[in-house]
Amino acid sequence: MDKVILERGTFGDWLRQQREARQWPLRKVAALLDVDTSIVSKLERGHRQPQREYVEKLATIFDEDAGELLVLFLSDQVAYALLADEACSDAVLRVAEEKIKYLRARNVKQGELEF
Repeated sequence: MDKVILERGTFGDWLRQQREARQWPLRKVAALLDVDTSIVSKLERGHRQPQREYVEKLATIFDEDAGELLVLFLSDQVAYALLADEACSDAVLRVAEEKIKYLRARNVKQGELEF
């Protein structure tokens, strides 16, 4: 997957780029996802967030790594959630990163306990 898209683009940007690179109309991607054409259009424009089930389908359709596409999808989810309150988004990300480290460490410690 293109690193520029991962770093700067959205899931919708990636989807449009993939579709246009193959010169596919919206209706072809819509048919492959089994959704209306308007949904694909809204996904590409960022007016609608994709469902998680689309990630694996699109990875298969466009022969991409599902894990990398999942990162793109999840990063969009976080970015859009934080967009609502820009004033503290950097602080939220820093605290969330620390919480993730804490939760991982706690889960490892709990997993090591013997009863």
